[in-house]
Amino acid sequence: MRIPALMILTAVTVLTSAPAPAQTYGGNYPVCIQNYRWGGSDIDCRFSSMAQCAATASGLSAQCLANPYFANAQMPRGSRRAY
Repeated sequence: MRIPALMILTAVTVLTSAPAPAQTYGGNYPVCIQNYRWGGSDIDCRFSSMAQCAATASGLSAQCLANPYFANAQMPRGSRRAY
């Protein structure tokens, strides 16, 4: 009786599992939003400034972050270090 029960449990587990969505970092925009939801989070990189992202994230369970894969990343003016 134990083996058929384990077979049924295994079949139900395999058939009801879903693949996890991949994180979507795009290289075209410097700012991303991470939306938190039940069971995970989604990352969407489609903002050109932190202010634009913050306006979208306002009132949501989300946060804005810099896109680590932004191809045209540059140092802001005035932030040079003296050595």
